[in-house]
Amino acid sequence: MSPAAADLCRFVDVSPTPFHVVATVATALERGGFTRLTETQAWPTDGGDHFVVRGGSLVAWRSPSEGGPSAGFRVVGGHTDSPNLRLKQHHDAKRQDLGVLALEPYGGPILSTWLDRDLTIAGRLVTRDGVEHLVDAGRPVVRVPNLAIHLDRDQDSAPDRQRHLDGLWALEPAEFLPWLASDAGLDPATVVGFDLMTADTLASALVGADGEFVAAPRLDNQATCFAGLRALLDAEPSANGQMLALFDHEEVGSTSERGAQSDLLATVLERIVLAAGGGREDYHRMIAASVCASGDMAHGTHPNHVERHEPLHRITLGGGPVLKVNQNLRYATDGRGTAAFAEACDRAGVPLQRYVHRADLPCGSTIGPLSAARTGMLTVDVGAPQLAMHSARETMASADVGLYHRALSAFLSVEGRR
Repeated sequence: MSPAAADLCRFVDVSPTPFHVVATVATALERGGFTRLTETQAWPTDGGDHFVVRGGSLVAWRSPSEGGPSAGFRVVGGHTDSPNLRLKQHHDAKRQDLGVLALEPYGGPILSTWLDRDLTIAGRLVTRDGVEHLVDAGRPVVRVPNLAIHLDRDQDSAPDRQRHLDGLWALEPAEFLPWLASDAGLDPATVVGFDLMTADTLASALVGADGEFVAAPRLDNQATCFAGLRALLDAEPSANGQMLALFDHEEVGSTSERGAQSDLLATVLERIVLAAGGGREDYHRMIAASVCASGDMAHGTHPNHVERHEPLHRITLGGGPVLKVNQNLRYATDGRGTAAFAEACDRAGVPLQRYVHRADLPCGSTIGPLSAARTGMLTVDVGAPQLAMHSARETMASADVGLYHRALSAFLSVEGRR
């Protein structure tokens, strides 16, 4: 049994939403000696280990020990969000005298996997004073029931995104938001905003004869958040800066004030340079000396659907991290980025697999091309192999958790851009 895989399960189970992921990572960073900064304060000029939070996104860094304000960074990137069902603004509904919650798909979930599951509601409530409150009902509250086979013998099609995804939550119609606020110990009259979503309450588990597999929700992309956090905390001391950048909203295009297309990463890097006494010239030199490993999960070759994979690029669960390449730049990887990550895997004694999507199937993307274009930083797209991506419950090999962490830690520990 893999201790790292068991730790990943615990990480996922306490992180049902992007806001909870950030809180979980922040707590671990503070225990590791990092200091939280806010974007509205002046940042310290003496370097050190810090992090900043913007909604469901977080950037943490260990300042360079040499090279002055133009010293490069090694950056591990990832995203905190996962496909799910989210509450609409007007969500209270009455159907057949039952209390129903109106839900809307976020991202590209495999909708059928969300039916007949015991779902909690979690996220954040915002009160009139502007304070954000993390909330999680912490127990089964909502259930989206399937239609009986006797009423529809042909159920091969996906549920209708508008008509078939509302969830039962009360035997009699009631207002949900006041109930959740009261459950969280808040005065319902003070709640004026919310970002709420569903999450499976079934605990993550190690499955297989000897716990060879992790079965869990949100492995895409909390497995990277977990491995990147561990990598930053465990990385060997280095002359270059070391950074973890976790973005919200990747599953819907990253176009927000805190997504990978925002100014978040560029702003943090520039402020680090300015706090160290540098200027724009130093900032551009720092960017040119930096490398980012954009971490997202990768498609393992599915044993029941081998024909859906590129035949020369089979990816094995338990076979180590995955380098992701796409000639149409759905991934940011090029030869230079490949060399940087391959060197890290070699240093860590970790095998490296190489993924290419079938040319006749549309390919997904990552934060890699977006953050690379936004900053100009050399970027390589990598990940860990999994099955059932975007299902309510996904699968990866337990061994890959530790291998992924070791590779990312070695990547952060390499000095300079090579």
